[in-house]
Amino acid sequence: MTPTIRVFSSPEELAWNAAERFVQAAEDAIVSTGRFAVALSGGSTPQKLFRLLATEFASKVPWHKTHILFADERCVPPDHADSNFGMACREMLDHVPIDYARVHRMKGELDPAEAAQQYDDLLREQFPRGLDLVLLGIGEDGHTASLFPGTAALHEKQRLCVANHVPQKDTWRLTLTAPYINSAFDVIVLASGASKAPAVANALERAVSVDKCPIRLVAPSTGRLICMMDVQAAGMDEIAYD
Repeated sequence: MTPTIRVFSSPEELAWNAAERFVQAAEDAIVSTGRFAVALSGGSTPQKLFRLLATEFASKVPWHKTHILFADERCVPPDHADSNFGMACREMLDHVPIDYARVHRMKGELDPAEAAQQYDDLLREQFPRGLDLVLLGIGEDGHTASLFPGTAALHEKQRLCVANHVPQKDTWRLTLTAPYINSAFDVIVLASGASKAPAVANALERAVSVDKCPIRLVAPSTGRLICMMDVQAAGMDEIAYD
């Protein structure tokens, strides 16, 4: 799949345009299916997006028909500082009119295998055709969600969610698998900052293997892949306008 690549002049412009795309995805999904199901990711780049969705864009999101899921989670309790769910609550969910019955967190406090199985069951029961939108980031090592270089989850074909041991961080993570991510209608990858430029370049280089750059696994089967980044992540000094 050839991604749509959009480059913005600053992290703020990136976040604003991502918020606009989020709202449009929600509107399209509700017209099509009557609900909007989106998976969130953690990290610093989504924080700016979440803050906009909780403020300037809050009235534009149909929260009463929105289901929030997660692309991955650290194996920590929900109130832990490292929890992706916790960050999403602090930056967005606690400030918008969403029913927490429609917020489906990965239970990082459980045994990783048990937590992954519970989330796999949830996806098969409630979202078997895939999600409307998956928001992803990209790490400096090319990982996305918790699909890290050289880890077992990269080769998973049947499961929708797995517990993935990450030797680089000496920890377990919970993550959606590539096949389930790729079943989404829209996948948006956000990248910000010069430190991400080498990973972005590798992601677009056909010769780089998925074991070395896992984000290369992201290729929606029937949906759209949109890569949104600022000029620093794109390896540019500025955008040239006509």
